[in-house]
Amino acid sequence: MGLGGTAKKLQTVMDSAEKLYAKMNEIIGELKDLQQEVEDTSGQVDHLERDLAEQRALVEALAAKEGIDIEAVLEDADLPPEPVKEDAEESESAEAAAGTDVPVANESSDK
Repeated sequence: MGLGGTAKKLQTVMDSAEKLYAKMNEIIGELKDLQQEVEDTSGQVDHLERDLAEQRALVEALAAKEGIDIEAVLEDADLPPEPVKEDAEESESAEAAAGTDVPVANESSDK
């Protein structure tokens, strides 16, 4: 009788381990997909930044040729405020305060 109960417990542990392993593989796949998306987005942002820098250089050259005061135009423009850059230390503490821990599903609810 003792061996039957132990076998059943071991089978339950093995089933749980298999579910955990499958879920872990699923998460690894999702992380790889996310990493690829981040790399693609980073490349797109780099391309946009270069295009914007080229356009700015052209507009500044045209403005200089026409005798337009760029600083005066920018002061008069209705521009959104520049974003405030956080220090790395402030950013880390803000993330910690926001609770960036990933919740773990309760395994007993799957049974």
